[in-house]
Amino acid sequence: MYFYELHEGDEDVFSDVLLVRDEEMDPDDFFELVQSIRRRIQDSYEDDTLIEAIAVELEREHGFVFVSDERLSAAVNVSAEERENFLTAIDRGDEDEDEDERGADYRAIVAEFDPDGESGLPN
Repeated sequence: MYFYELHEGDEDVFSDVLLVRDEEMDPDDFFELVQSIRRRIQDSYEDDTLIEAIAVELEREHGFVFVSDERLSAAVNVSAEERENFLTAIDRGDEDEDEDERGADYRAIVAEFDPDGESGLPN
């Protein structure tokens, strides 16, 4: 099995996805394939992120397996502290779909804070 990864974002907020494939693909060929899919779908995808949309296309058309949360069978929290080790619940998202139609596990807001800066508000 060969593993591939897609990243999206910047140094503050990012996400990534893993893909698996039985046959090895040259990294340059993988890059070109991802680029061609990105160009084709970047203005019309319905997934939460561009990389998820690309991963779906790679799975559907090119023999990859998108290792998404929906494929998890078990998740375990591991710590050096005994009391912090436990089997975690796998949220399938079925119950909360009405609350958040996009279904993302998180939201991020990035703000710059300058404690010495001007507020920009009138006095």
